[in-house]
Amino acid sequence: STPLRSKYKEFFSGGNVPWVKTMDLTNGPIITTDEKITSLAASTCRPFPKDAVLVAMYGGFNQIGRTGLLIDAAAVNQAISAIVVNKNICQPEYLLQYLNHNRNRWKQYAASSRKDPNITRADVVAFQVLLPPLPEQKAIADLLSTWDSAIEKTERLIWAKEKQLRLDSNWMLFGHRRVRHRETKLVHGQFFRHPIDWQLVKINSIAKEVSLRNANSNERVLSCSKYDGFVNSLDYFGKQVFSSDTSNYKVIKKGQFGFPSNHIEEGSIGLLEHCEEGIVSPIYIVFKVDEQKVYSQYLYRLFKTNIFQHIFQINTSSSVDRRGSLRWIEFSKIEVPLPKLDEQKEIADNLSVIQKEINLLIKLLEKYKLQKRGLMQKLLAGEWRIKSEIVDRYGKDGI
Repeated sequence: STPLRSKYKEFFSGGNVPWVKTMDLTNGPIITTDEKITSLAASTCRPFPKDAVLVAMYGGFNQIGRTGLLIDAAAVNQAISAIVVNKNICQPEYLLQYLNHNRNRWKQYAASSRKDPNITRADVVAFQVLLPPLPEQKAIADLLSTWDSAIEKTERLIWAKEKQLRLDSNWMLFGHRRVRHRETKLVHGQFFRHPIDWQLVKINSIAKEVSLRNANSNERVLSCSKYDGFVNSLDYFGKQVFSSDTSNYKVIKKGQFGFPSNHIEEGSIGLLEHCEEGIVSPIYIVFKVDEQKVYSQYLYRLFKTNIFQHIFQINTSSSVDRRGSLRWIEFSKIEVPLPKLDEQKEIADNLSVIQKEINLLIKLLEKYKLQKRGLMQKLLAGEWRIKSEIVDRYGKDGI
């Protein structure tokens, strides 16, 4: 009833005690949570002290074993087990790193569980941890935290660059910010505004459908992903998800566009660039543009904007094909904003610079993560030992 819900809300909400949930566990320090409860509510679920190590027990294989380290005292929900360590024996930061590195071991506990795999507090208590001397634990935890810091900073840079790319794309691809400081009046279209000196043209006036079947038994099967564009299907999925008979598949060549007609509203449209030729499922629409009118990279980036994803969704919903598909006849009637060819290239090249920066940061992030995994594998198993003169400083100085 409403009175009970109100009483329940007053009992739990509006307090000042942090309330940690499974979604707050990010395998690192828990600095903030998005919810706080009252002291009265906290008294019923025993708040845990600063430096408690948290482990997720429920949520299936994607959730169990996720960890967190309390920076301040907090209450936790029933899906989390909290470990309060004896700091004379175990360093909390070391335990956190050890659990993160051995997360797959939880699957052994949960594999025999019911339909929703989980672990229990008894499993957490029984989890065996390899403990070097306390000064060495501190040294290992500090060393690994250096990589954590580099990983976190790189992830933040990637997020900032991706945000910049989205914003710049929406400004530049629709002419709201012009290259070479051009300033022109904007006019309103159905879905967006565009410069008065840009054309608004239908896709069928600048591109045509291509429907070439796989007569040569080309075996490079491609798939189009939402974020990565065209990828080799076997490499991307790690297994065969396409038909064993590819004789009816469509050929797509370098520089051509394609999209699965039943998924384009999710943003799955690609421009083939990484190989000369491949084949795609018969449900794909393949087309090529008139290069005298369109710079392919400009059009591709335009199609990947949230605005055009919305346009694709609307046109898919209104399609006469009631199976949720967008065929060429409807797709080709969609209008796109088109500046002159040289400005198209300038826009695409500007956005490409940001994309290259993102790609370099992603490679750097992968390198950091690989280096950390290698260090964890050796250090946490005792195969590599930190130099004694470094470990001694942790023992003597109490670092």
